[in-house]
Amino acid sequence: MTGSDERLMLRAVANAAEVRGTTAPNPWVGAVLVTSAGAIHDGATQPPGGPHAERVALAAAVDAGDDPSGSTLYTTLEPCSHTGRTGPCADALVDAEVARVVVGIVDPDEQVSGAGVERLRAAGVEVEVGVASAVIEDQLRPYLHHRETGRPWVVLKLAASLDGRTAAPDGSSQWITGEAARVDAHRLRARCDAILVGAGTVRADDPALTVRHVEGADPRRIVLGAAPAGAAIHPCWEVGGELSEVLDDLGSRGVVDLMVEGGATVAAAFHQAGLVGEYVMYLAPALFGGDDGAPLFRGAGAATIGDVWRGRVAEIAPVGEDLRVVLFRETAS
Repeated sequence: MTGSDERLMLRAVANAAEVRGTTAPNPWVGAVLVTSAGAIHDGATQPPGGPHAERVALAAAVDAGDDPSGSTLYTTLEPCSHTGRTGPCADALVDAEVARVVVGIVDPDEQVSGAGVERLRAAGVEVEVGVASAVIEDQLRPYLHHRETGRPWVVLKLAASLDGRTAAPDGSSQWITGEAARVDAHRLRARCDAILVGAGTVRADDPALTVRHVEGADPRRIVLGAAPAGAAIHPCWEVGGELSEVLDDLGSRGVVDLMVEGGATVAAAFHQAGLVGEYVMYLAPALFGGDDGAPLFRGAGAATIGDVWRGRVAEIAPVGEDLRVVLFRETAS
């Protein structure tokens, strides 16, 4: 691996970031093709049914009049080797006579899982695996989790005052955090391919759960329970039962990155069941100053200090006047 390999793979990572939230159930993959003459062409996976990142980069080279033979292709995820909605990317690279393929990580999908690398090497293509792998594993964490467990990666979004309250005793709660945090939360919605709330939140707030403050596609909307007729959340999926079974069902229906934006009861249910992989908390510089406001989680918590949940702080960043704190559970079900 060279410094140039790392730099170009990080460019592929940036290409993948541009399409996150648009490719599920396929992974958001980025690619970069460097021709033997030094021309550079970018690619990223298109929505389901469209070409994968490697084919997009190859097509960009051909459209520009550049010969891809003898080129090096960088891809964040192992090229597929099976026929789905599109043909195998590994075959397309072989047919284009690409000389070298640099792969970020191997695809855990059982239909690939090393077969793409084997196909390329069998055809005489030089393959290197593992460049910028830690960065790519972080970027593809929801996809990897989905392929390993069959369940979506659960992102629990929370907003509260610094003393952990989400609403006043009289129930008033709107705009605890500022506009910048609300915009950022919509960016998170656009990243996820589905969003879930409880039926109680639908009845109380009638949320639309659309992406309005940033560019991006609306996530699929899911209600835990029954949504009243005429609610703004329609059309939506209505689900029920044990949460683990709900996640199994959603995973089988192609949900990869699931945002949970419910109230304190739903948040507590996912948290206590150990199903949350990522916590995104927006904290406002405000204090309710008592214990009678609504909490982040409703119900009994840890009984002893030894039972307190501890995660890994991945990020603390200012968002306007507020703070965004991102926590990861090391292992999520």
